[in-house]
Amino acid sequence: MAEPTGAAPEAAGGAPRGPRAYARRWVFLLVVSLLSCSNATLWLSFAPVADVIGQHFLLSVAQVDWLSLIYLVVSIPFGILAIWVLDSVGLRGATVLGAWLNFAGSMLRALPGVAPWILNPFAFFMGGQSLCALAQNLVIFSPAKLAALWFPEHQRATANMIATMSNPLGILVASVLSPALVKKGEDIPLMLGVYTIPAGLACLLATVCLWESVPPTPPSVGAASSTSENFLQGLKLLLRNKAYVILAVCFGGGIGVFSSFSALLEQILCANGYSNEFSGLCGALFIVFGILGALVLGLYVDRTKRFTEATKMGLCLASMACVAFALVSRLQGQALAVAAICSLFGFFGFSVAPVAMELAVECAFPVGEGAAAGLVFVLGQAEGVLIMVLLTALTTRSADPSFSTCQHGEDPLDWTVSLLLMASLCTLFTCVLVLFFHTPYRRLQAESAGPPLPWTCAPEPSATSPALAPAHEAPGSAPPAQRLQEALGPASCLQEPQGLTETVTRGVS
Repeated sequence: MAEPTGAAPEAAGGAPRGPRAYARRWVFLLVVSLLSCSNATLWLSFAPVADVIGQHFLLSVAQVDWLSLIYLVVSIPFGILAIWVLDSVGLRGATVLGAWLNFAGSMLRALPGVAPWILNPFAFFMGGQSLCALAQNLVIFSPAKLAALWFPEHQRATANMIATMSNPLGILVASVLSPALVKKGEDIPLMLGVYTIPAGLACLLATVCLWESVPPTPPSVGAASSTSENFLQGLKLLLRNKAYVILAVCFGGGIGVFSSFSALLEQILCANGYSNEFSGLCGALFIVFGILGALVLGLYVDRTKRFTEATKMGLCLASMACVAFALVSRLQGQALAVAAICSLFGFFGFSVAPVAMELAVECAFPVGEGAAAGLVFVLGQAEGVLIMVLLTALTTRSADPSFSTCQHGEDPLDWTVSLLLMASLCTLFTCVLVLFFHTPYRRLQAESAGPPLPWTCAPEPSATSPALAPAHEAPGSAPPAQRLQEALGPASCLQEPQGLTETVTRGVS
C-alpha cells in the first residue's frame, strides 16, 4: 500500500512517477527500533547487578566490567566495516544480519545460567556479548539510512528520532529490570532468559517481515537522487573537514563519558552506601530525562535550526552536572541530591546526542548520513574504551568500607580520583568544542533552494536582475539554484524538452 506524498502525478509519455511512501515503512521502523532496544538491554544487563554476577560466578570486578567494555572494543575495528555493509549489502540485509547476531549472542550468554556444569561461564558471557557487539554497529547506523530511504521529507526527523531513542530506552529497561529481577545469585538465569525474548522477536520479525532494502518508488526527491559521495571518497572528505574532526573528537569524547557513566554507575554508588535499586533508579532517571531533553531540544532546533548553539549550550550544562556528580556522589546519605544530579546530567548531556548527529550531517554534507554519523560513533566508542580503562585503573581500595553495600567478595573501591578525571575530561571536550568549532549548515543551504527542475537550468548570476530577486534575498546574492550547485559541486544541465518549450511559447504569445 502506497501513500502519495504530495508530488506531481505521473507525467505524460511514461515519465517517472512522483515520490511515494509505503505503509510498510512503519514495519521496518518497528523492527529496527525493537532490535536497537534489545541490543541496548543486552549491553547493560550485567552492569546494574555487577556485584551479584561477580559473586555468583566467581568473577573479578575487571571481568564484569569487560562484559560492558567489549561493546566499545568490538565497535572500533568493525564500525567502518558496518558502514560498508550498509552501503553494499543494503539496509534489509544489514538489519537481518544484525538481528541474527543479536539473537545468537543472547542465547550464548544465557547458557551458563541453565548449565551450571560449565566450567568457564565468563567465556560464554564474553562470546555472547561479542556477538551482540557486532550487531550493535549495524543497529546504531541504520536509523539515518532508514529515514532517508523509506520516509518522506516531513517524516524523516520523526522516524530518525524513534529509531535512535529506542536505544537509550533499552538502556533504561536494563537499568530498571536487572535490579528488579536479580536479588540473589539464583535469580540470574531468569534475568538472562528474559532478555532473550525481545532479541528472538526482533530476529523473527526481521527475517519474515522485511522484504526489500528500498521501496519500489522513492519517498522523496532526495532519496531518488542522493548527493552522497562513495564510501572511500566520503571518508577522505570527512578526515579533511576540520570542523567535522573537532566535532567528532569532542562529541565522541562525550559519548565515551556517558558510556562509562552508565556502565560504572552501580559500582560507584554501592561503594558509598547506595543500593542496587537506587543505582538502577539513577540510571533510569538519567535516561528518562535524557529522552525528555532530546524531545524538547529537538523541537527547539527544528524551529530555529540553531544546531551549533544548542549543542554547545547543552554540553556546557552537562559538564557542570558531571562536576557536581563527581563531588556529591562521594557523600553518604545524599540520595535526593545524587538522583537530581543524574537527572540533570541526562537532560543536558544525553539530549544533545540527536542534535549533534544532525550537526555532524550538516557539517559533513554532501557526505552521506550513515558515514557522517557512523564515524562519530566509532570515535566515541574508541574514546569510551580509553576513558573506562583509565577510570577503573585509577581506583584504589576504600579506606573505610564499613558503609559499602557492594555484595562482591572484594573490598569496595574508592572512585574519587576517577570521578574527578571524568569531570575534567568532560569539561575539556566541551571547552574545545565551544572555542574552536564553527561550521556553516551546508545541507540546509543546499536544500533551502530545492533541487532544480529536470527541464530547467539555473540562470547565470549575471543574468539575474536584482530587481527580480525574491524579497528574502539581498541584491547581488547568489540565487538558490546557484547555492545548491555550489554546495554539491559542478553538475551538467539537462536540455529543455522541446514540446514543453513550444507549449509555453504559444501560451505566452
